[in-house]
Amino acid sequence: MTTPVANPQIKHVFVLMLENRSFDHLLGFSGLTGTDAATGQSTSIDGIPGGNPAIKGATNVMGKDPLHEFRDVLEQLTGQRDYNGGAYPKINNAGFRKNYARTGSQTPDDILKCYDPATQLPVMTALANEFAICDQWYSSLPGPTWPNRFFVHAASSGGLDHSPTIAETAEWLALSGFPFVNGTIYDRLNQKGKAWRIYRGIKLPLEGSIPSVAALKGIQLSDTHPYENFDSDMNNSYPFDYTFIEPNYGDIISNTYSGGQSQHPMDDIRHGEALIKSTYESIRKSTIWLNSLLIITYDEHGGFYDHVAPPAASSPGDTQLHSRYNSTGFPFDQYGVRVPALVISAYTGKNQISHLPYDHSSIPATLENIFGMIPLTQRDAVSNTVCSLASLPFPRTDTLETLPDPVPISAETEALAPAIRSAIKEQIAPVDSGNLPGFLFVVQKSQMEQEPLAANRALILQQPIERFKSRADARVYIEINLPGLLKN
Repeated sequence: MTTPVANPQIKHVFVLMLENRSFDHLLGFSGLTGTDAATGQSTSIDGIPGGNPAIKGATNVMGKDPLHEFRDVLEQLTGQRDYNGGAYPKINNAGFRKNYARTGSQTPDDILKCYDPATQLPVMTALANEFAICDQWYSSLPGPTWPNRFFVHAASSGGLDHSPTIAETAEWLALSGFPFVNGTIYDRLNQKGKAWRIYRGIKLPLEGSIPSVAALKGIQLSDTHPYENFDSDMNNSYPFDYTFIEPNYGDIISNTYSGGQSQHPMDDIRHGEALIKSTYESIRKSTIWLNSLLIITYDEHGGFYDHVAPPAASSPGDTQLHSRYNSTGFPFDQYGVRVPALVISAYTGKNQISHLPYDHSSIPATLENIFGMIPLTQRDAVSNTVCSLASLPFPRTDTLETLPDPVPISAETEALAPAIRSAIKEQIAPVDSGNLPGFLFVVQKSQMEQEPLAANRALILQQPIERFKSRADARVYIEINLPGLLKN
């Protein structure tokens, strides 16, 4: 663990967390070289080695959504699906192709395809060359989106090792949100008198703008703000110490995820490149640039191949084995697959490469270091912070003011994109699967929070999400209720 003294000039921390991409998938073929952030020596990223099965030339949109629930990641990393708790099986990273074949894909090699960053990802490549890249940043557990996103907010998933079910979210509704034994980083910030702000993704597609962070106890949908306001907010006096930005996930109901900016595999990755560009440029031109730190990372690998075996991790220690939401007996002592992470500030050396191990708990650990707060769990207590990557004694004067534009998307490509996705028919697809129960819960929770009459709140509690017979029903529910709940 490295605990450097935080740069006193850093007073505003921003985090943009995107979706479902592994390190090799995005940057493994980048060939990035630079300066080792720890030693000052010349170094290169831990990219794809020769003789590796990875293939250069990923498509902008996947035909089938890669699998990434706990047992799917287990198969990807170990080649087996059986796990009944205890020590995680030996990792050989040999099961990615086999697991992707379970989607029905006739081209399982697609899961081994990785981008040519210089030609396909100009925005991310420019930032990696300009600031610091972490090539040993791991998802916090070998599992899906929701528990991994919980780690960035609480250095724990509260024992959750899978995508939430409708039955589980019904319990959370009675608790006014998903609870953590030690609370969240927002609770810590409140106790310290620090201000925070959450931005939810662009407003369309409507259902894709539902922020998962609003599932947490203590966070309301009304606490979130539309990303459309981000640039103008940066042009005014910006009083917030911590800012979390959640992208629009696109069409989550049909499982196409189309139209979003999260870089979900079923949506065009170039939309996310545009989000990265706009976020950086808004901060860079603001009056608080010289006091800001921006972290860009991904919640988990989304099923995509990576050649590095994830190491062991420290268990958060806030839940017991086989606790309420722990379906596998997993002790949370194993990191998930590597994901990209960039650290950006005026105090970040150009072309830095950090080989230190990080995970999403490094974000609360960094905030705790900067703002003088105690750890939430045993995980963030031992996590490396990124403070050493923003430690120059004086701000740089040569940082880019604008980034390259993303690779253009033609109107023809946009029109054809839905045809190459494997959209699940809304009338027959199960509602109680994937990410949908969690997002429906956020809407229902917000109804509870904004309903002034106790009798009406009781009625909401008595109307479980099981009443939805199809995803089409879920779409109608969201389209009727969500606009009135998004008050800002």
